[in-house]
Amino acid sequence: MASLYSAISNPGHSLSPSALPHDTKPKKICYSQCPTFLPPHRSRICRMGFVSGLERKKTLKPRIISSVTDTPVNTSPEKVQLPKGDTWSVHKFGGTCMGNSERIKNVAKIILSDDSERKFVVVSAMSKVTDMMYDLINKAQSRDESYISALDAVLEKHRSTALDLIDGDDLCSFLAQLQHDISNLKAMLRAIYIAGHATESFTDFVVGHGELWSAQMLSCVVRKNGVDCNWMDTREVLIVNPTSSNQVDPDFKESEERLEKWYSKNPSKAIVATGFIASTPQNIPTTLKRDGSDFSAAIMGALFKAGQVTIWTDVDGVYSADPRKVSEAVILKTLSYQEAWEMSYFGANVLHPRTIIPVMRYDIPIIIRNVFNLAAPGTKICRSTEDEEGQGLESFVKGFATIDNLALVNVEGTGMAGVPGTASTIFNAVKDVGANVIMISQASSEHSVCFAVPEKEVNAVFELLQSRFHEALNAGRLSQVQVIPNCSILATVGQKMASTPGVSATLFNALAKANINVRAIAQGCSEYNITVVLKREDCIRALRAVHSRFYLSRTTIAMGIIGPGLIGATLLDQLRDQAATLKEEFNIDLRVMGITGSRTMLLSEAGIDLSRWRELQKEKGVVADMDKFVQHVHGNQFIPNKVLVDCTADSSIASHYYDWLRKGIHVVTPNKKANSGPLDQYLKIRALQRQSYTHYFYEATVGAGLPIINTLQGLLETGDKILRIEGVFSGTLSYIFNNFIGRRTFSEVVAEAKHAGYTEPDPRDDLSGTDVCRKVIILARESGLKLELSDIPVESLVPEPLKNSASAEDFMEKLPQFDHDWAKKRQIAEDAGEVLRYVGVVDMVNQKGTVKLQTYKNDHPFAQLSGADNIIAFTTTRYKDQPLIIRGPGAGAEVTAGGVFSDILRLASYLGAPS
Repeated sequence: MASLYSAISNPGHSLSPSALPHDTKPKKICYSQCPTFLPPHRSRICRMGFVSGLERKKTLKPRIISSVTDTPVNTSPEKVQLPKGDTWSVHKFGGTCMGNSERIKNVAKIILSDDSERKFVVVSAMSKVTDMMYDLINKAQSRDESYISALDAVLEKHRSTALDLIDGDDLCSFLAQLQHDISNLKAMLRAIYIAGHATESFTDFVVGHGELWSAQMLSCVVRKNGVDCNWMDTREVLIVNPTSSNQVDPDFKESEERLEKWYSKNPSKAIVATGFIASTPQNIPTTLKRDGSDFSAAIMGALFKAGQVTIWTDVDGVYSADPRKVSEAVILKTLSYQEAWEMSYFGANVLHPRTIIPVMRYDIPIIIRNVFNLAAPGTKICRSTEDEEGQGLESFVKGFATIDNLALVNVEGTGMAGVPGTASTIFNAVKDVGANVIMISQASSEHSVCFAVPEKEVNAVFELLQSRFHEALNAGRLSQVQVIPNCSILATVGQKMASTPGVSATLFNALAKANINVRAIAQGCSEYNITVVLKREDCIRALRAVHSRFYLSRTTIAMGIIGPGLIGATLLDQLRDQAATLKEEFNIDLRVMGITGSRTMLLSEAGIDLSRWRELQKEKGVVADMDKFVQHVHGNQFIPNKVLVDCTADSSIASHYYDWLRKGIHVVTPNKKANSGPLDQYLKIRALQRQSYTHYFYEATVGAGLPIINTLQGLLETGDKILRIEGVFSGTLSYIFNNFIGRRTFSEVVAEAKHAGYTEPDPRDDLSGTDVCRKVIILARESGLKLELSDIPVESLVPEPLKNSASAEDFMEKLPQFDHDWAKKRQIAEDAGEVLRYVGVVDMVNQKGTVKLQTYKNDHPFAQLSGADNIIAFTTTRYKDQPLIIRGPGAGAEVTAGGVFSDILRLASYLGAPS
């Protein structure tokens, strides 16, 4: 025990069999030593098998070997040559694949169904076993005696699995070996417990037992199915040179020699080998570190010069992005070695970058497949072809990966330019603290260098840089060493994408439209990736935005509907009816994440079921809170684009637009209050809109569903000059004057319009002309006039004595008193061959606007109106003799909601949806 204690407590001592106490040294196991922990009905059979084995010992090929150093021995004197090449296929099965007895049986079926002439299978420890083994070490080092019960749990896990998988001699042999290994481990852990410390070599030795046991069990199952199969302890074959605590380099020459020697003694067409573990040139057990089993498979594939290496896992292949973050991520059919390398470096769940190196030497393809879905073809990683199939930008960009929890370190100053050694000093300091540099970016002016490191390492880096550059900072040659915390990296990966015009522009355009600010950029001349540094909270939104753009996956927009009244409710029903078509035919996914009224609001994390939003609002509605509502919609990190749709006529809601837009939330509204309110607030919103990629759409503020705003903007953007805009802007007043004909009285027509739902609850709101005035001011401001609402003279149609009526009912009751006056106005117009129309005018020549009752000749377009139609005439330098006229329904919930819906779809088009 003294020598074992010394080896554990002194990191300078190496692990070797001589370091083990007498009772832990490797030994041959006598066939008569049947494990006492077998169930009675299995134990007797095994004992009979052992006796029979002893009687046949001259002819029986021994199968029981030590898990530490012993090797199965072939008694044949002939030396068997190791065949190499495409006849070998290499498979690797991870811990999930080997999770329990049923999964191990499934793995055996896959091996048996492979029609390759020769098969080499690399396995990990059973699921969770590696963690259990590390836990044993940690508990023993901490002098926690529960390591004993934890070791018993390891024993029971493998014993019960073996009892379910194998029987006969193989079962007895394995259980005897398992008991022997557990006894050795118990003695070693006791020594670690006493020393309070374990060297890396001892840790690697203990942890590697999981692979030894899983390899032995699987080989027994394969052999049970009639296939000649040996198992390999790769510590006898695979030799590596540790280069750091987290990395090793394979010694291919020595490993190849040992493989040929091993195979000459153990020829077989099926070999099950341990992953993850290896040996140093001094025969000290070690591991291949992170994703070591994948690395083992790649190295062995290279040693055999195999036809292919298949990595079996629990996903269908390599995704274009993390499917937990991007639900529309797709399985990639192929990746080049370099693309897989780049994606894995930046955190994609592909392979460890070092796994790819061995197979690249011999152009051996790697196939990533799902052990639970054999129908899926998986992803093939191979050398790329020059003329890759596929068209469009998505064929050049293969995938996206992210790394979180980073900090950006920025060193800048005018004294850096042209001064040799500055970068060397910076990165020597980083090296001295042992930090890992993820990305470097330097401006060509040499004024600054910035680089990303893990956030947990940034303080040490910052302090050392401050110390190293103390003189330069005091002298002013360097202006600052700055740390920017809470960063993430987004990497865009694709073969030759940098040489394809438009890829970078598309990437940054997608980020800009999602309102994502880029803090640093790096791109190598290898043309395989573009890396950007972002705020951590923007990372998922950025990932979804760029993936949506390149893969034409659905343009998803998180929506918040404010005001589920007449227009809002109609809009929700239109969204419900059109949702499936938008998804299937236009790749647009509009998800209503919240609906709020003045009293209650309904919130959802995944999107409200619009087929029953009214019922849900009653069942699950909570007290309305606008701040919480906005935060709920804006705070969704899984949807890059957010829009608030204000279907109210509330000026207090409109006052929030600027803050929403500043936060990156798009706004769509039929609410006229923001664009016709105080001029300074309007100008602030428009200035912000021009400076950002946040959109503000308000087509329905003037003509409901008619394209009035869009037409006006198109005329101005193409260089036309507006001379005059004149129109019937109120659907309500259009209806009233279109029907105020013959012998009908004015009050009768107003009552009819109110009953039909054309007017506001109080008709004075329409007859006052205020609504028309707001539309005029919106068009005037859109045309470039800086007018306030008070600058527009308005002719009110409400009789002066009735302006202060106590209620709408009182107003309607007294309105007939003025029918004679209205009949007289109508008669005067008719006598002149004219009609009455209530119009708004924007006079750009005289820089003013008016709202008034006016007469038009019977042949004038304004006289041809019917129903509640609106009509607008644009007189411009291009349309001077014949004005441009837009006519159509200008009132009603259906057309107004339709206008809002059209703006939402226009937003989706701006954000990348097909147009």
